[in-house]
Amino acid sequence: MLNKRQKSYLRSESNKLKNKYQIGKNEITDQVIEMLDEGLKAHELIKVSLLKTVSLSANGTAIVLAQSLNAEIVQVIGRVITLYRANKDNPMYKINKL
Repeated sequence: MLNKRQKSYLRSESNKLKNKYQIGKNEITDQVIEMLDEGLKAHELIKVSLLKTVSLSANGTAIVLAQSLNAEIVQVIGRVITLYRANKDNPMYKINKL
């Protein structure tokens, strides 16, 4: 579980990121989960944008994704979800000291 300082740090780091991942009308499928899992392994912090055709709310989608990926929700702004999962082998963000 991330504390307030860690989330604040990750939010500031996410401002530098572009939305690399999108969820469309097919919503959350196994392929989407695999793609986001690979993204979290490679980058630790990712942004996912939801297209207008997704019927779930952004908060509901964020909760489902976080549970499926064993990740933390950093923030949800509009239809953009920011997720974080630490990579134990090669950490990119030093949040343990915060």
